[in-house]
Amino acid sequence: MKITIIGDGGWGTAIGLLLHANGHTITLWGPFEDYLEEIRSTGENNRYLKGVKLPNTLRWTSNPGEAVDGAELIVLAMPSKFFADVCRTFSGLIPPTLPVVSLTKGLCEATHCRMSELAQEILHIPHVVVLSGPSHAEEVARNIPTAVVAACEDEARAQQIQQIFTTPFFRVYTTTDPIGVEIGGAVKNVIAIAVGASDGLGFGDNTRAALITRGLAEIIRFGIAFGAKPETLSGLSGVGDLIVTCTSRHSRNHTVGERLGKGEAIQDILGSMKMVAEGVWNAKVIYALAKRATISMPITEVVYGLCYENLSVKEAVTRIVSRDAKPE
Repeated sequence: MKITIIGDGGWGTAIGLLLHANGHTITLWGPFEDYLEEIRSTGENNRYLKGVKLPNTLRWTSNPGEAVDGAELIVLAMPSKFFADVCRTFSGLIPPTLPVVSLTKGLCEATHCRMSELAQEILHIPHVVVLSGPSHAEEVARNIPTAVVAACEDEARAQQIQQIFTTPFFRVYTTTDPIGVEIGGAVKNVIAIAVGASDGLGFGDNTRAALITRGLAEIIRFGIAFGAKPETLSGLSGVGDLIVTCTSRHSRNHTVGERLGKGEAIQDILGSMKMVAEGVWNAKVIYALAKRATISMPITEVVYGLCYENLSVKEAVTRIVSRDAKPE
């Protein structure tokens, strides 16, 4: 197939390599022509996927019309913070009959929508398949095995994507619960900041395990309130993605939390990062939605405080451990 990937970051590039290895013709779109020229000339995406050699048969373009011309499948791989703006760039260029996959994890800061909802509205397309799970780009690009989930209310569409994306190193399952898959992918980033802060403070494995477990409880409560199936959140796109994001050296969200735990200011941390830490932006959205729906999310609340209210990590710990005793 001729496949266009919208987004030249690490994850879009890794998926481009995966699909290229499966025999597909790949075009990747990025907004800055000068950076794309650097990728073409060096054969590496040094800014977002350093150390991974790229075949010269991958095509790179900054022209939206050129990017989607002749495409048989569109993959959306831009950060949630820029998702809506990039979709507007491609509005009217993607035929509604074309299959579209979203790899983006997060909720829209302005509308609080899930990414698939946003894409359907802006691009005027009826369906978007969501692909998510424990899948850091740095490992997928190097054929380190993992498993993910393709989700769509239309099961046949999810199965189509399953066939296209599956490799001996990248196992794809299917579900008809995109709500659960997208909520799991969004909220886990917030929990990872809390776990990173714990690690930055020098706390131990017990603390990490407790935060991950209670974080999962928050994800499930939040997901059910918005229509997710609890079994989805106990699967690869929920607990699976939560574990990897909370424990991996590749996790940007864990890194943000760890630096907060060591005393750095959030503005300094974000200012020094080349890539987006989705959990920072999504903490605001998830905190607002939880408050509106009266969902108990104490870990999310302290992460919001750390990122937006100048809450100290010492006070964050006090808030968590001094909560009233209650049944699990």
